[in-house]
Amino acid sequence: MNKKTIVVSAINLFEGGPLTILQDCLSEISKSYGSSYRIIALVHNKKLCEYPNVEYIEIPQSRRSWLHRIYFEYFYFRGLSKKFKPYLWLSLHDISPNVYAERKAVYCHNPTPFYKTQMKDLYYNYKYFLFSLFYKFLYGINIKKNWFVIVQQNWIRDAFSKMYQIEKSKIIVARPKMDTATIERIEPTNKNGTCRFVYPAFPRPFKNFEIIGEAARILFQKNAKNNFEIVLTIDGSENKYAGSIVNKYKDIEQIKFVGLLSKDQVQEYYQSSDCLIFPSKLETWGLPVSEFLVYKKPMLIADLEYAHETAAGASAVSFFDPNSAQQLAEQMQLIIDGDRSFFAPCPETEKKAPYASSWNEIFTLLLQ
Repeated sequence: MNKKTIVVSAINLFEGGPLTILQDCLSEISKSYGSSYRIIALVHNKKLCEYPNVEYIEIPQSRRSWLHRIYFEYFYFRGLSKKFKPYLWLSLHDISPNVYAERKAVYCHNPTPFYKTQMKDLYYNYKYFLFSLFYKFLYGINIKKNWFVIVQQNWIRDAFSKMYQIEKSKIIVARPKMDTATIERIEPTNKNGTCRFVYPAFPRPFKNFEIIGEAARILFQKNAKNNFEIVLTIDGSENKYAGSIVNKYKDIEQIKFVGLLSKDQVQEYYQSSDCLIFPSKLETWGLPVSEFLVYKKPMLIADLEYAHETAAGASAVSFFDPNSAQQLAEQMQLIIDGDRSFFAPCPETEKKAPYASSWNEIFTLLLQ
């Protein structure tokens, strides 16, 4: 008997967190469904995600431009779907393609439709500014034709349901797979009385580096000892936004611009730091919060919906207004002074169906 076909489309996933999503997905489907389904993966480069029981079609041209991407999603894939006649077509990169399939699903992990663009975004990166405006429209094309939409947090499910009039029962919340092994409390390695803060992030305007710079300036002007340092993973060479941050705050010697780091280097800074600062105004998850959580150290986090879900289960969190440098500076000063009394555990968030804690559970929902 001929096997039913599953197509996993991921031609635009080639690095970082999105690539991890693809690798986790194909690893699970290869292991659990490779013998009972024909599995075809449409990828940028199969060397990034080779697993047994999977047929690969490489489409590196998708990265050339958005016109290429749109061509593949809405025209080329339609022809492939007629050829393969899939039972399930799973798109792992936000867009719901124009395809024939008994069941369709899309994994949405880009929060761009919910970002309130500002004129400064146009100055720093006009392509991203236009992309932000366009992405809300792209998300909406064909989205109601999906059997399920997959997102990472409850707040995104609520936002998608409201924005695109989709029943919440058709939106799966699937939190990213995290290493939850608790690391024994590691004391910072600084022995000179300096309190170290760390913020690891790639420079985008919504990452809100400037609020840390402004808080640092407040502390620099008021703190006679200046016994603190802030590690930022930019050096100004990454893009125009990073350059503006470094140029504006380079006079504050307590800010250490260390540039982009490897995963191991980031872990070393986690171990040697007293506190994580995470002021980002937009995330589908907020990976550094999850990574730092296992160290059982304090975290100062933007008081936004995504952050409360990501920090759930953390033992010592304080939330601050991501638009108030003064409030952030006040909380940082307390930490510098050794006061941890204002930190509190972050409660777990309710898990509402449909919910999946693994790719196995996701495919159970998609195929049942």
